[in-house]
Amino acid sequence: MNNTIKEIQEALAVLSIPEKAEFFPKYFKTGKGEYGEGDVFLGVKVPDQRSVAKEYYAKISLKELSELLSSKFHEHRLTALFILVAKFEKTKDPQAKEEIVAFYLNHLEYVNNWDLVDSSCYKILGRYAFENQNEDLLRKLSVSEEMWHKRIAVVGTMHYVKKGSFRLTKELVTNNLKHPHDLMHKANGWLLREMGQKNEEELIRYLNEYYKEMPRTSLRYAIEKLDEEVRQNYLKGRV
Repeated sequence: MNNTIKEIQEALAVLSIPEKAEFFPKYFKTGKGEYGEGDVFLGVKVPDQRSVAKEYYAKISLKELSELLSSKFHEHRLTALFILVAKFEKTKDPQAKEEIVAFYLNHLEYVNNWDLVDSSCYKILGRYAFENQNEDLLRKLSVSEEMWHKRIAVVGTMHYVKKGSFRLTKELVTNNLKHPHDLMHKANGWLLREMGQKNEEELIRYLNEYYKEMPRTSLRYAIEKLDEEVRQNYLKGRV
């Protein structure tokens, strides 16, 4: 094993908390048939993983990072993604950014829980797609059979929303508006809510067209920040 990887793993092991290691498998639904089935946890808190990533991101190559990201331990994978995000954000070299995006896409099978997706996809794929006018990067993931790929696609548009661009978010949310999984309902509603935070009129227009078709969870997430009377009108179908 590479010395840097060993140091990272040892640092995370020291930071593990037994109570968290017991709690996380339930929280992340790792039971048989659940979305996180078989995932294994050390019990390390996210801020501690971010601290380790900050210490090591400049010391580890992508080749080495592949071993950490393919680990069976959830915290190894999340720390690897924090490192990857840091590498992407710190470099100004377009070729290095492309290599990081390719690395991410080649390791999608390990970006396999909602926190892994949400902590990385819009900061790498979303930003890259926006800055390079490459929306098809996210569109292709949106039509994948893999639920995590679909969530990566829609959450990836968060960078667009932060920049005040909403078209792609609306498109990808609509593509999977009736997806059967609750984690997609939440992601869709979350991104619509964020859009509404930037531009409430955009959200209202979208809701007026689609709210009667939306799963209840998506609707509740989407309208969370609206005026209470407006919220009740949508919830009771009075719009």
